[in-house]
Amino acid sequence: MYDVVVVGGGPSGATAAEDLVRSGHSVALLDRDGRIKPCGGAIPPRLMQDFHITDAQLVAKVNTARMISPTGRHVDIPIENGFVGMVDRKDFDPFLRQRAALAGADLLTGTFLRIERDAGTRVIYRDKDSGEERALPCRLVIGADGARSRVGRAEVPGGDKIPYVLAYHEIIKAPEKTAIYDPERCDVIYDGVISPDFYGWIFPHGDSASVGMGTEVASVDLKAATAALRAASGLSECETLRREGAPIPLKPLDRWDNGSDVVLAGDAAGVVAPSSGEGIYYAMVGGRVAATACAAALASGRARDLQLARRLFMKEHKTVFRVLASMQNAYYRSDDRRERFVSLCHDIDVQRLTFEAYMNKRLVKARPMAHLKIGIKNLAHLTGLVRAEHI
Repeated sequence: MYDVVVVGGGPSGATAAEDLVRSGHSVALLDRDGRIKPCGGAIPPRLMQDFHITDAQLVAKVNTARMISPTGRHVDIPIENGFVGMVDRKDFDPFLRQRAALAGADLLTGTFLRIERDAGTRVIYRDKDSGEERALPCRLVIGADGARSRVGRAEVPGGDKIPYVLAYHEIIKAPEKTAIYDPERCDVIYDGVISPDFYGWIFPHGDSASVGMGTEVASVDLKAATAALRAASGLSECETLRREGAPIPLKPLDRWDNGSDVVLAGDAAGVVAPSSGEGIYYAMVGGRVAATACAAALASGRARDLQLARRLFMKEHKTVFRVLASMQNAYYRSDDRRERFVSLCHDIDVQRLTFEAYMNKRLVKARPMAHLKIGIKNLAHLTGLVRAEHI
């Protein structure tokens, strides 16, 4: 009998499992293994601090972000007083799973099938090696099994209605530094040819690089769009090491638990930041608050304590998610709007406040005049009172 079975061994599930075993609970961590999520791999310094990630896990350090408009104009935003770390999910996720196992979680490989409650709560899964169905008796379940969570769809009201972007990327062998590609710079491409409603990216991973895009538009050919991005960036001839695609949620679910014995975490709960699509940090926070909620419910015997997961997460991050969603709705709807967005990013106040918020994961309130200036400029750009600057 486990206290908690965690379904899904990505950053969210692995974090939840490690937190729970370190607080004295018995945990099984069930993962399919072999699946690599498409991901740019950027992690901020706060993640490294909060979750004890050292430089050993980084494949690159980025000191500049380049925002590229539909007409090819660009703004280079320096990352002052720090860097953004880059990880490769091929290696980062197994590291987190193994760390949870070393802490005391039972790491199992198989596919989640269902939850049965005829004789207490039991997670039924198909073992990868034997192919047999096996049962994991437990008191609580954390569903951290991705945007199309099977746990969420079966157990949590609304868990089957989460909106998402389809993301696709190709990991390529990185070229030498060129006039277009820089191994210490992340490129974000806002261009309707690449994505009509989101963006494309080129993120360095040391010896390799992630080149990809995302969209909610079902008719878009993800592979063709990525090929166009590679061609425009002089990366067509680089060796392709692997290709990956998956849905990325962009809105937290209204409810994360079933009121009884299941709580969701990470992509399953929809905690990917709008506008930026950033997910690793928020996934790990989602795993942490799910673990906290489970620990509280186990101690009190009250199923309603599972609601703590969503309340704790939204208390800290709701405002940031709301601002980012507003920005995506305002600027991602057309190339004209995307052109204006990149122009707005040229403003030094926008740059500083954006990266302070990204690095520290909270809106910065220390510069009221800067916020006022940005609000006025934002309104001017959206209403067309100013022309997009030629940079």
